[in-house]
Amino acid sequence: MRIFLWHVHGAWTTAFVHGHHEYLVPVLPDGGPEGLGRAQTYTWPEQAVEVTPEQAAKAEVDAVILQREKELGGLAERWLGGRRPGKDIPAVYVEHNAPQGRINEMRHPAADRRDLLLVHVTHFNDLFWDPGSTPTRVIEHGIVDPGYLYTGEIPRAAVVINEAERRWRVTGTDLLGHFGTEVALDLFGMKSEGLGGEDLPQAKLHREMARRRVYLHPIRWTSLGLSLLEAMHLGMPVVALATTEVPLAVPPEAGVISTRVEVLERALRLFVNEPREALARGKAAREFALSRYGLDRFLSDWDDVLMEVAR
Repeated sequence: MRIFLWHVHGAWTTAFVHGHHEYLVPVLPDGGPEGLGRAQTYTWPEQAVEVTPEQAAKAEVDAVILQREKELGGLAERWLGGRRPGKDIPAVYVEHNAPQGRINEMRHPAADRRDLLLVHVTHFNDLFWDPGSTPTRVIEHGIVDPGYLYTGEIPRAAVVINEAERRWRVTGTDLLGHFGTEVALDLFGMKSEGLGGEDLPQAKLHREMARRRVYLHPIRWTSLGLSLLEAMHLGMPVVALATTEVPLAVPPEAGVISTRVEVLERALRLFVNEPREALARGKAAREFALSRYGLDRFLSDWDDVLMEVAR
């Protein structure tokens, strides 16, 4: 099949384009959110092909993956030469994010579109978004396995937050001061430089994360941070806020989750000071992550959905 989709979320798209299809990815000379093209900091296979607006308008497309409201609102139609997603070309809307606002106001932009399929990346999101009459499905995340890289040689905690300063309380950036009084923290992530964070290519990021003794996930409100699942794949023990989908993603043997900061602080001290305990929990984390968030299961689920909508 030929699948048309924008490069919006690097880690998710990296997993998605590892399937057995051809992926047409919009590109513009200056890049930007409407034409980012192939990833520069992730490794993508050759079947992810960049297309210009002129090429996209004439391309044979079997299905469109929508990920933003503006794509549904006309952007995709303009790129596809007037063809309408859901009406002229089969379409799936992938919702990556947890809804914001009051419960009664959490109506999805693709609500009441029976010509679309709305796919959520977590069961939490499926529960909280109001889709109206739009049919929904959940396809949990899949990760391109970086391998067991854990050494834990540095007795510090790794934290990965993109845009940590701008997203402050949403990402738990305000909690880092509390945790940092218990153990030393190393912050990584895009546009986190003002807080001392480093933005690294994915492969180097994984190596640096795995050198730290423990992974800290202070996120209050997100679907399910892929950096958390990547840390588990690396073999890192996890200390995380027990919010949104985290309670389903981190079993007790893989680390410690709680909504009590003091419980998480004790867990950080434990793992930093007890390397053998950290090692054992990290191995359990990797085993669980491979079984639940493996790439093969993710791609198989997506193949089923793509075949269903393209009939």
